[in-house]
Amino acid sequence: MPAPPAALRRGPFRPGAFRSPAHGPRTAVVLGRWLGAALLLCFATGLISHLLQDPPGWLAPHLPPRPVNGYRTTQGLHVIAGLAAVPLAGAKLWTVYPRLFEWPPARGVLHLLERLSIALLVAAVLLELFTGLLNTLQWYPWPFPFRQTHYWTAWTAVGALLVHLAVKAPVIAAHWRRAGAVPPSVPPPVPPPVPPSVPPSGRRAVLAATAAAVGAVTLTTAGQSVPWLRALDLFAPRRPGTGGLPVNRTAAQAGTTAVPADWRLAVDGPAGYLIGLGGLRGLPQTTADLPIACVEGWSADARWTGVRLSDLLRRAGIPAGSAVRITSLEAEGPYRVTEMPAPYADDPLTLLALDLDGRPLTPDHGFPARIVAPNRPGVLQTKWVARIEAV
Repeated sequence: MPAPPAALRRGPFRPGAFRSPAHGPRTAVVLGRWLGAALLLCFATGLISHLLQDPPGWLAPHLPPRPVNGYRTTQGLHVIAGLAAVPLAGAKLWTVYPRLFEWPPARGVLHLLERLSIALLVAAVLLELFTGLLNTLQWYPWPFPFRQTHYWTAWTAVGALLVHLAVKAPVIAAHWRRAGAVPPSVPPPVPPPVPPSVPPSGRRAVLAATAAAVGAVTLTTAGQSVPWLRALDLFAPRRPGTGGLPVNRTAAQAGTTAVPADWRLAVDGPAGYLIGLGGLRGLPQTTADLPIACVEGWSADARWTGVRLSDLLRRAGIPAGSAVRITSLEAEGPYRVTEMPAPYADDPLTLLALDLDGRPLTPDHGFPARIVAPNRPGVLQTKWVARIEAV
């Protein structure tokens, strides 16, 4: 493709328009390392959390209820890494944006495919970070389903990232180490021409500012899932431990503020039965310290007291090793009916909870009874339980 007329080779299109080391390959590689680590951690923890929340049929019987804080840890890390990736992605795009003004735009088919793959990578990462950020606020101003879109966009972003790494491997290898840190047996890469009057301080300033931004974002938001950082939890959407255990869906939103006075739990099985609140309180009670951990990234500890789910199932003649279906009193909602794999149903820490922190459940926390299980996403800790049955 011929060069454009000299009149067009002005501003950002002129040769040597971006000469600062802040836009150089070394800066891009360092920021790429940080961003790549955040994205891969976000992807790995998000995949684990997704499988815990929506496991395929072959995996469900093998999900582990321990460690108790497993989901809390993976989802907390997922949101922490995702928030840290926001300033990292902004810094990385700022560093490489001069490439938008390269001429010619495509030097051939392979170069064109490379640039299209980068466009796909940027679009997928920005969509992933944007939707994930708004999910922490429980704000969904789009017509598509968040969870499914977020999941498949993550696979798209990781695939495009791997392609990008393969294409840029020579550049990454050449600029992976600082100048002077290359082993003597390896000749140092030849840096792009930079006028002597431009010192590398611009690169250091960009990296320092980016590190400071990531640290600030992490320290002021991670407290929603890391208890010892609660004092710094200034900008996270939730502040667990302030004003009691947070709730995502209130009784008013679920339409369960008026529980019938004659409420009775139905436990369906070979020896199925109905039992009221007084009858449940008359059964052996168990107390367990279990966290509530939600997909938005926040988590909080609580002390629950109630009847072991396994005791209720055995009384109904449901054998050990059975998965169960749990139905809520709420009229509608994506988690009105949930299924619990056998390892959770049989775990002695899985409770039909009646009390929270020594007091009867309030309507917002699931009165008259709710499910609490270890290593389980908060949306699956069914509130306002009406029926339990073997699958």
